Amino acid sequence: MSEHGGLVGGFLTQVRERPDAPALVRHGRETTYRELYGQALEERERLASLGLRPGEPVGVLAAKSPAAVALVLACLLARRPFLLPSPQLAEAQLTALFAQAGCRHVLAPRGAGQPPRAVPSATADPLPEDTTFLLTTSGSTGLPKIVPLGREAVDRFTDWAASAFGIGAGTTVLNHAPLNFDLCLLDVWTTLAHGGRVVLVDPDRAVDGRHLLDLLTRHQVQVVQAVPMFYGLLLQACRRTPLTLPSVRHAVFTGDAMPEPTLAELPRLLPAARLYNVYGCTETNDSFLHEVDPAEAGPVPLGTPLPGVKALVVDAHGREVTGPGTGELYVRTPFQSAGYLDAERRREKFTAHPLGGDDDVWFRTGDLVRRGTDGLLRLTGRSDFQVKVRGVAVNTAEIEQVLLRHPAVLEAGVTARPDPLTGRQLVAGVRRTPGSGLNSLLLKEHCARSLPRAAVPAVLRVVDGPLPKTTTGKVDRTALDRLAS
Repeated sequence: MSEHGGLVGGFLTQVRERPDAPALVRHGRETTYRELYGQALEERERLASLGLRPGEPVGVLAAKSPAAVALVLACLLARRPFLLPSPQLAEAQLTALFAQAGCRHVLAPRGAGQPPRAVPSATADPLPEDTTFLLTTSGSTGLPKIVPLGREAVDRFTDWAASAFGIGAGTTVLNHAPLNFDLCLLDVWTTLAHGGRVVLVDPDRAVDGRHLLDLLTRHQVQVVQAVPMFYGLLLQACRRTPLTLPSVRHAVFTGDAMPEPTLAELPRLLPAARLYNVYGCTETNDSFLHEVDPAEAGPVPLGTPLPGVKALVVDAHGREVTGPGTGELYVRTPFQSAGYLDAERRREKFTAHPLGGDDDVWFRTGDLVRRGTDGLLRLTGRSDFQVKVRGVAVNTAEIEQVLLRHPAVLEAGVTARPDPLTGRQLVAGVRRTPGSGLNSLLLKEHCARSLPRAAVPAVLRVVDGPLPKTTTGKVDRTALDRLAS
């Protein structure tokens, strides 16, 4: 067993010192560190048989499972870069992504019944030095972007996350996100690097609130990270019972705005938990952390930059916002990617310091933020979500936040479709709490109290089930117009 640093070294330490400790739990069955390492070694032998060139990446196409985790670990042990896209992407998208990354071979986990597949050769850009994970963005507006992460960046992140949330030997962490999400850097990889136990949520049951409650209770989960929808599902599932989850010490939400009614109820469900809002992007990983006081009024702040993170707010005139004011957020983190694999798309987002203040590479988030008199930043919208309705500029992300403030709203998404009379027409999809009686008229009245008339959606589709999602779990705004009211 050779020694490596960071994530890999931490995992190997657990295998050596605590081989019979549980590493993974799925469907009630535990996989020990010894067993997981043995499966990873078998997969590494399979990698070695492919005749790969030094530094050549492979594709990993797998739904979340212990076998999929073992395959990723095999790539890490072999220092083999790997592209890990969502298996839910269309076949044409997958083929294009694997070709762009230079993956001649795509593997499914051993035992999955899928032989390795070949990818048509293509001229691929060279990977940045020491690339490990190759993740993808949501791809809601075309082919997802490939985000290469360096080994040192991943190791720095896992060290920070373990310290921030007390993940160590024996800590039980719930993993709700699919394996291709950047959230797994905390849920799965930080936990395995520091000797914890990962409870894997079956993707087919990820929106079953009763099942999620059962996992948290049965396995005495201590650390949870998930999108706000997850917490809404939990609360909905136990709304008529006095159930609490006292084992949870740290509850992290990220990815979307947390509805204020959901946040207000969490202390009842999680009486011993510290609550955190984490802000970050796939390209930079986590950037800000805010420990939440549920009694706080208004939208939750982004929080304080993590150690080593630099942040800059630039207004519409290209000037830095140092006091109260609004602008676009730029960040630079110790955990960030060197840039998209596609050089053309990289230039749009990975930029020099916008004011020439240093020689670092910064990431232009596209998020619009407001700095308050307290010095904290709060999201107000997206620069790419700005649209004009009847000549009035509105931001669809801001409308979503207003919808989420309604106590009966679990999820919300807003898009703008072409309209021959107004130029653009706003369409909203809302998932309501079943039995709430919420309808489009009540929601329009709710919006009218906080938004100008042009920003009140003309079409409101209210449903009881989950809204359509992209492959990275965010609301698929392109599909909202197809919802049946």
